[in-house]
Amino acid sequence: MMSLQRRLNRGLMFILCTVFVGHWLAADWVIRAVAEKQMTTRLQHDADSLLDTLRPNSGGQLDFDSSHIGTVYGQAFSGHYFVLHIAGKTYYSQSLQGETLPIAPLPADAVQLIHYADGPQHQPLLVLNRGWQRFGFPVSIAIAEDLTDIGRDIDHIRLAYLALTVLVLLLAIGLQTGDVRRSLHPLQAVRGELAEIAGGRKQQIQTRVPLEIKPLVREVNRLLLLVERRLHQSRIAIGNLAHALKTPLAMLFRLAEHPELAAHPELRLQLQQQTQRMHERIERELKRARLSGNLQSASMFNPHEELQALTMLLRNIYSEKVLNFQIAAPDRLINFDREDMLELIGNLLDNACKWAAGHIIVDIDCSQAMRISVEDDGPGCSELELQQLSRRGLRLDEAVQGHGLGLAIVRDIAEFYRGKLSIERSAQLGGLRVSVQFPR
Repeated sequence: MMSLQRRLNRGLMFILCTVFVGHWLAADWVIRAVAEKQMTTRLQHDADSLLDTLRPNSGGQLDFDSSHIGTVYGQAFSGHYFVLHIAGKTYYSQSLQGETLPIAPLPADAVQLIHYADGPQHQPLLVLNRGWQRFGFPVSIAIAEDLTDIGRDIDHIRLAYLALTVLVLLLAIGLQTGDVRRSLHPLQAVRGELAEIAGGRKQQIQTRVPLEIKPLVREVNRLLLLVERRLHQSRIAIGNLAHALKTPLAMLFRLAEHPELAAHPELRLQLQQQTQRMHERIERELKRARLSGNLQSASMFNPHEELQALTMLLRNIYSEKVLNFQIAAPDRLINFDREDMLELIGNLLDNACKWAAGHIIVDIDCSQAMRISVEDDGPGCSELELQQLSRRGLRLDEAVQGHGLGLAIVRDIAEFYRGKLSIERSAQLGGLRVSVQFPR
């Protein structure tokens, strides 16, 4: 979907271009109209001057005295021409050099303005044709002027005004783009704060925003607070539930050892097995709570620091073994939820410590997309078992403490981040190699 800034810029640019094109066309029409009005006024004056030269002679006819007409009408193809109709007679200006203009006479008080495209020597002409009644005689005068020079001047003015219009339009577009960018700056600030919230550096959006998006920001802040509260409560509830079940579970252990059950060995065995499974599940949840810690969700994750604390904790948990951890992890903050990563890596390391003879390799690569790899020198497993390992609840050795949920939980976390879980034999240590590849 197109960005809001681009959409606003495109819409405002279209409006500005439409307005400026319309303004330029209107201005072009006004310039032509003003020029034509001035030419018409000048032609009217020349027609009046020509009319004043008409006088009745002794024979009762109107005489035309061309000596009183401006010299421009006597120059060959000067661009100024007239056609005079008097009582059926037609007189042409000397500037026509014998050519004619097919302009019909008009009755008295009639006026006609003509754009004549093909005049003498293909000159475009503006013709003012008027009719009078002079000393009882019908008179029609057509005055014409060449439009070539004024058309050239109008074209120059048009180009100059077009250049000015384009310059003003570009300036307006630049100012409008800057204004849109400034108007959307609060949204960019909100975007930055959301990135900080995702990285755990903030918990709420604090930027002052326009009234139009203030309800949205308020609702996002409320949802962030609600998610944080529910996540914290759910993790506390897991630990509380596990602790609450330890006391009745201990009573079940003692009940399984009661002497009266000696006569029912099968019942005692079933009770011991089910109680042991409940105990292992509770221990796993308590271990998960210890690995996850109590920090707020969405805090950023430093692989190097967290691995130091995790390996120390696991050495204490598996104190019966001498564990050697070979760790390669960046010492910087990574934009992943700390508790999710602790749970994922904690389960991988817990599984490795459970099966390893003594050596574990942990490699976290963040050069491009983050990749987490844990290898151990344990007994490993077959190809069929490798395909089944990530199934929830599966255990390959019922004699080893645990429910086999660790890798399934790792798979769930990886899928939540659109990552990929892969399980294979370790080429370096010979045991199991579990890796999680996250997308960029």
